[in-house]
Amino acid sequence: MSETATRVRLQVSPGGGRSEVVGRHGDAWKVRVAENPERGKANEAVLRLLAESLSLPRRDVRLISGRHGRTKLVELGGLERSEAERRLAALAEKDG
Repeated sequence: MSETATRVRLQVSPGGGRSEVVGRHGDAWKVRVAENPERGKANEAVLRLLAESLSLPRRDVRLISGRHGRTKLVELGGLERSEAERRLAALAEKDG
């Protein structure tokens, strides 16, 4: 993990047909994943989606809290907060 890391709050909708960053949801980012919340599949899908979409190694995207709920806290290694927010906003605009 890089010394620079940003934590972002997510509101996750599992079993959503396709995986995407939807946009802002209060102080969180709304994320939809196709996988259902069975045996950690949706959590892994969220981490994989963020790693691929934000061009980060999967090992630099960690679930900090929210393993069993829809609200999650994820750490993004190697990204300053402003850059993480910019990239997430661009993804939401592209997917939306």
